[in-house]
Amino acid sequence: MIGKLKGLVDSYGDDHVILDVQGVGYLVHCSARTLQALPRVGEAATLFIETFVREDMIRLYGFVSQAEKSWFLLLQNVQGVGSKVALNVLSTLSPSELANAVALGDKVMVARANGVGPKVAARIVAELKDKAPGFASVDPGVAGLVAQIEDRQAPGPVADAVSALVNLGYAPIQASAAIAGAVREAGEGADTARLIRLGLKELAK
Repeated sequence: MIGKLKGLVDSYGDDHVILDVQGVGYLVHCSARTLQALPRVGEAATLFIETFVREDMIRLYGFVSQAEKSWFLLLQNVQGVGSKVALNVLSTLSPSELANAVALGDKVMVARANGVGPKVAARIVAELKDKAPGFASVDPGVAGLVAQIEDRQAPGPVADAVSALVNLGYAPIQASAAIAGAVREAGEGADTARLIRLGLKELAK
């Protein structure tokens, strides 16, 4: 099983690179982000590899980081997500952006990827949310409160503050994250007006 390849970039295709490793050209399928991160033809490159073996083919998928490779595998645990859709997601979102989107339940962000509809995006967020904290830069407490807000289980002042920010034109997930940060700063007993003020400060950062 191939786990990593290091060689010279031989050529590029729309969705792949051919890596020359001591005279052997390996065709490696990659996300658009990975392809953009690789050097010019003739220069050295290293890719972490996931090998798919089937009866009729062997296909290599390459990644510039272990985090990207991990997300590629995690995404395919979700119903309706195969290797192509997983690469599309990783072409649109970096591993950290994807981790934060999943941790915060941001279905709209995930649905930006080509071929990912609202239903698939919702499944990705729902099924991978327990795995996201290890990759995300979002504070776990903030992510938890965002989940409460999304599930309409948050206290009244919190829900009212989120609603106020949405009425000001902010996206629901932005408003939820901002108010979650405000609660972390002010405490759970803060009133709606204070949460709105602190939430606006969060959004201004």
